[in-house]
Amino acid sequence: MRLNDIKPAPGAKSSRRRVGRGIGSGLGKTAGRGHKGQKARSGGFHRIGFEGGQMPLHRRLPKRGFTSLTRDATAEVRLSELERMNASEIDLAALKAEGVVSQRVRAAKVILSGKLARKVTLKGVRATKGARAAIESAGGKVDDAPASAPAAA
Repeated sequence: MRLNDIKPAPGAKSSRRRVGRGIGSGLGKTAGRGHKGQKARSGGFHRIGFEGGQMPLHRRLPKRGFTSLTRDATAEVRLSELERMNASEIDLAALKAEGVVSQRVRAAKVILSGKLARKVTLKGVRATKGARAAIESAGGKVDDAPASAPAAA
């Protein structure tokens, strides 16, 4: 077998249908478009979801839910990831330096996942109720004040 011998399977290719070429072709007169109506006309096109002027389904149904704008700016940190870190005083800069969170992240929150056996201090990093209890039971402490927050007047 050579490359110039390769052919498509029999019946796989069919010639293009030439419409509107007279009665003998079988596709003369209306050219397969049926009789009248918007789809029979040239330029008879409507966008997806158009229902002939009736209020379309996507506008009849209520809106629901939203996409959080800060979803990508906040990272979740597991207790097991804190366990593997070298630093004992953990803030956002330390998390970024050790590659636990992305450089683009603007805030982090520690969640209760995994075990923490060593003493750590969180500064400017939030923690869930369960994570806070686990950190404090290991002898650590959680300082909630954000690192870059302006002083209260």
